[in-house]
Amino acid sequence: MLQDLASVMFDEKVLAAKCQELGRQLTEDYAGKDLLVVGILKGSFMFFSDLVRSINMPLNIDFMAASSYGSGTETSGKVLIKKDLSVDIKGRHILLVEDIIDSGVTMSQLMAELMKREPASIRLCALLSKPSRRRIEVNIDYCGFEVPDEFLVGYGLDYAENYRNLPVIGVLKREIYS
Repeated sequence: MLQDLASVMFDEKVLAAKCQELGRQLTEDYAGKDLLVVGILKGSFMFFSDLVRSINMPLNIDFMAASSYGSGTETSGKVLIKKDLSVDIKGRHILLVEDIIDSGVTMSQLMAELMKREPASIRLCALLSKPSRRRIEVNIDYCGFEVPDEFLVGYGLDYAENYRNLPVIGVLKREIYS
């Protein structure tokens, strides 16, 4: 699969160091709080796993699945919640963990929906931010890296459900998806 990458943007060592850095900051910021860390499936699963292991405090986890992409490379603009939370979030501190904030459409709508459930707070941690593609501005409280407008795969990010299992994040060769 590595041969399908035009280049590697972030290797395993860089990704691990960023998870440790974010974990230290989250441990400090959420000390003494009732923290529920919510992974947004499927893309965040690798980052989520490494991140929560880097947070040195008691926490709970849950998952949601939401999409506005389907199998394409462009957002449809309509968000579908495919898996909802299994716990009540009223009065709890919520940390949403996402792989990449691209258009902002999915996360904006998802956060609006979760705010209706009256949490104590909602913050967003995204491994990657692609501001050049933003259609709706989303506040990323904890951001790993800002990336250019390239089609990225690996470390949970996919193209048509493939490449998630790459241990690196790389730029997919254009001929693969065009």
